[in-house]
Amino acid sequence: MDIENIPQTLPRQSATFDAYTLSEIRRAAATGIYDIRGAGAKRKLPHFDDLLFLGASVSRYPLEGYREKCATDVVLGTRFAKKPIHLKIPVTIAGMSFGSLSAQAKEALGRGASAAGTSTTTGDGGMTPEERGQSQTLVYQYLPSRYGMNPDDLRKADAIEVVIGQGAKPGGGGMLLGQKISDRVAQMRNLPKGIDQRSACRHPDWTGPDDLEIKIEELREITDWEKPIYVKVGATRPYYDVALAVKAGADVVVLDGMQGGTAATQEVFIEHVGIPTLAAIRPAVQALQDLGMHRKVQLIVSGGIRNGADVAKALALGADAVAIGTAALVALGDNDPALEEEYRKLGTTAGAYDDWQEGLDPAGITTQDPILSARLDPVAAGRRLANYLAVLTLEAQTIARACGKSHLHNLEPEDLVALTIESAAMARVPLAGTSWIPGMTGNF
Repeated sequence: MDIENIPQTLPRQSATFDAYTLSEIRRAAATGIYDIRGAGAKRKLPHFDDLLFLGASVSRYPLEGYREKCATDVVLGTRFAKKPIHLKIPVTIAGMSFGSLSAQAKEALGRGASAAGTSTTTGDGGMTPEERGQSQTLVYQYLPSRYGMNPDDLRKADAIEVVIGQGAKPGGGGMLLGQKISDRVAQMRNLPKGIDQRSACRHPDWTGPDDLEIKIEELREITDWEKPIYVKVGATRPYYDVALAVKAGADVVVLDGMQGGTAATQEVFIEHVGIPTLAAIRPAVQALQDLGMHRKVQLIVSGGIRNGADVAKALALGADAVAIGTAALVALGDNDPALEEEYRKLGTTAGAYDDWQEGLDPAGITTQDPILSARLDPVAAGRRLANYLAVLTLEAQTIARACGKSHLHNLEPEDLVALTIESAAMARVPLAGTSWIPGMTGNF
């Protein structure tokens, strides 16, 4: 047999041990430490792209372009707060801390949100004067770490968000490495400068929902019952978590799916803990409906919101508003291809940079380096964010009008179909071209 003339087969890589997995095994073997990074889950998950809207035709009557009104406003905190928040659009800015982000980035978020008529959120580590000064509506996060927390800042805020969990790491705490703990960050958080810090994974003064109810009452007393109290949970057991948050007295529930980002935590946590945003919404809405509290306690959904279609789909599934984090950072200038040469020097590429914990961000967003952070112009960056928020709103309005809706909140599950069995089961809408909802009885 002429061995040289035998046809050669192509090398075949394992689907289980793919190139990335092999590189992670080699990295772990070489270093003996787990990998940490920022951002959210990168694996492919059922998401809003797996849903489609059923626009109006003969059986439905659409609204005419921009000539007929389609309202976008939302009121948050109507249950108990004396001063609910009235926003022009149902897209808010999620909590991202000063420490993980530069002061310039926090200021830009406030500027952009205010220009669009929506709210921004402090994140772990306290409230900065730049953020409060440029945020027309500011939500103060009350986290397990209590970093930077004081009653005066609670009173300065327009709402308080009690953070139980985060989509990227439900049940775990975040990290802030020493290189990002500058003099200012150390002073605000009462930490030693330059020493790695890990946030607590649970609040130190309660062990369950009964204690949460007591804490919410305490926060209401401190703020004279003026401020709406949010409770934020990472998506794991959304039905029970939302129900317990409501029974504990929350005005608003924030539900964060596993596509939601983080400043830094373990890679294995980001990719293997929690459930997709799409899978979390309907159980959360069901809990509110079963308690007779849907639309009375508002639901904010976050985790992977990118465009106006995502906004419209989340609202159609029963949310009152959405929150964006990663997309807002991209709007500010994160992962800009114009910085490709600098990203390559860091061993990555534009669009994939996620080592936010290192504090070397060439865009000046996820850093405390004074030279790098000075690159970000908060006025120009805030303008870009405002433009992006305007586009999200216009896109959602366009879809709502096509479905014949005069308000974004009039969108409903009946307006949706799914492209895959998985997304149909998660969103509890029919598979396209059928009336079948997987897992639901009485379908065919």
